[in-house]
Amino acid sequence: MEVRAGAGPRCTGDGLRTAGPKSSGRAARVSAPPWARFSAWLECVCVVTFDLELGQALELVYPSDFRLTDKEKSSICYLSFPDSHSGCLGDTQFSFRMRQCGGHRSPWHADDQPYNSKAPMTLQREPAHYIGYVYFRQVKDSSVKRGYFQKSLVLLSRLPFVRLFQSLLSLMAPEYFDKLAPCLEAVCNEIDQWPAPVPGETLNLPVMGVIIQVCIPSRVDKLEPSPPKHGDQENLRPAPMVLTSIHEPDLFRCFRPVLTHVQTLWELMLLGEPLVVLAPSPDVSSEMVLALTSCLQPLKFCCDFRPYFTIHDSEFKELTTRTQAPPNVVLGVTNPFFIKTLQHWPHILRIGEPKISGDLPKQIKLKKPSRLKTLDTKPGLYTAYTAHLHRDKALLKRLLKLPASLWQGVQKQRPWDVQSALLKRHLLELTQSFIIPLEHYMASLMPLQKSITPWKTPPQIRPFHQDDFLHSLEHAGPQLTCVLKGDWLGLYRRFFKSPHFDGWYRQRHREMAQKLEALHLEAICEANIETWMKDKSEVEVVDLVLKLREKLVRAQGHQLPVKEATLHRAQLYIEMVIGSLPKDLQAVLCPP
Repeated sequence: MEVRAGAGPRCTGDGLRTAGPKSSGRAARVSAPPWARFSAWLECVCVVTFDLELGQALELVYPSDFRLTDKEKSSICYLSFPDSHSGCLGDTQFSFRMRQCGGHRSPWHADDQPYNSKAPMTLQREPAHYIGYVYFRQVKDSSVKRGYFQKSLVLLSRLPFVRLFQSLLSLMAPEYFDKLAPCLEAVCNEIDQWPAPVPGETLNLPVMGVIIQVCIPSRVDKLEPSPPKHGDQENLRPAPMVLTSIHEPDLFRCFRPVLTHVQTLWELMLLGEPLVVLAPSPDVSSEMVLALTSCLQPLKFCCDFRPYFTIHDSEFKELTTRTQAPPNVVLGVTNPFFIKTLQHWPHILRIGEPKISGDLPKQIKLKKPSRLKTLDTKPGLYTAYTAHLHRDKALLKRLLKLPASLWQGVQKQRPWDVQSALLKRHLLELTQSFIIPLEHYMASLMPLQKSITPWKTPPQIRPFHQDDFLHSLEHAGPQLTCVLKGDWLGLYRRFFKSPHFDGWYRQRHREMAQKLEALHLEAICEANIETWMKDKSEVEVVDLVLKLREKLVRAQGHQLPVKEATLHRAQLYIEMVIGSLPKDLQAVLCPP
């Protein structure tokens, strides 16, 4: 594989740009530098082609200002083409996830904090990985030496908006393969006019004569987000393409061959177990991995995952070494060579070719890892793991025992979304039933509000004692909200050793510490500061000013959940306190 030198032209863009009927933040958008709005959605667009002499080659990076390391370019080239074993003809869409080699390198890059502070944990920007959304075309072409036209259009982003970017690619790619660079430049300029992604808002995103309408969920949304409202479509011509979700995979379609083992797979994901998904093609592998990592919502998936992974990946040796225990990673692969390479991994999910008809595929079976012997291993879930919870037989009956006429209806009249919604609700309720007792116990560790006084350091959050929590399950366990029976205690004990407990605990502890700090700031702002200052030394007063300023900076940076009125009062307090100090100290605290 070689990286071919080449980059697209850069558009300078100097006029007023607006997108959709929304006017909020227009003044900020006028003064935004070139590509600032583009980079709010995408890092760059890449074109990867197959060169007879060089192999996969990076033909184009747009905008040309975006800097990729040689290692990243190599990874993009290999991850943007299906494995030779896949035999993908026609058009194929899939996704990959790769590690960044260094920090942000966009000269126009914006701060992630405003978006991340409002977005759900599961939709925050990737801090250290790129997500590649690929549209690959392979068709016979007698004018090419090899006999085939092979090219991939790749959108590189740090946002996990798989359905949005796949929809965008389905509009862009066919046109690009016909008209090449001029089309790509025009589309990128249109994206550079889009409003920034704002959680909780319905956005209209015009591109190629189509308006894509999306609603990005926010942290305060209910867990079952509603699609964009019909009222938002008024006065839009042409009628918009409404995406009911920007990120959720079609769970039912992805899990059709493994419906009988969904609960076991949910447990494996919850515990952060290493899992290999061996699929016939990158689209099947990436969809299955994304479905698996999304089935813990609203819990953030804290482990590494690679929707599509190849033997050429720069991290191949690191992730496949036998000198240590397998890492907590979900790997999506298509090369049967991985069966031999990863035989020591505890869980391997082998998926067969998808059925073209609407019939429910044959359910794969649980098999012992010792049965993994040959490259042509039959489909199955190869694991020695025994689920802690009993299966929900009523749910399985509803999903599996549908008459043939209804299966036909699912394909022709009844959308897959109906079955996906059923499966999604089940997994959501299962995760909630597991997490709610943890949330309740964690909340009990928070100091009482009456113990927070303005002039003393706030009390500490009490430590999490696993034995105390397990003891509390007898009266406040998952059995209150979930009908499933099984060894819940055993599942919690294993969960405590997983990356997901560590990730969940750190996040909740951080949020509680921020809440504690916010309550302390409110207590200060509600107190009589003049009375406090009467018997205080200048050193103590200056110390208060510095601490208030620090809290104010954190609050204004969205790191503290504080009301605007509290921020305003804190600023007034700072000014009043500084005004009471001698002129020389005022000059130090408020330099000209």
